[in-house]
Amino acid sequence: MSETPPDHLSVNPDSPYYDAAALERGVGVRFKGADKTNVDEYCVSEGWVRLALPSRDRRGNNMTIKLQGEVEPYFRDLA
Repeated sequence: MSETPPDHLSVNPDSPYYDAAALERGVGVRFKGADKTNVDEYCVSEGWVRLALPSRDRRGNNMTIKLQGEVEPYFRDLA
């Protein structure tokens, strides 16, 4: 595995951007210079993150909000 996190990553197993190996390793995300712990999905090249809200939709999925800005993913551990 490379030393840089993927450009686009999602924690939802049904997403085409889900990467179990990267998530096992632990990916942290800095958004606009602040560490975020509630990131559901991010894309570095497009400059956005989806943050989970504390509520659920009618199907039981987390509701999210999409924010635009500078995204800096990093691995929390050194594999």
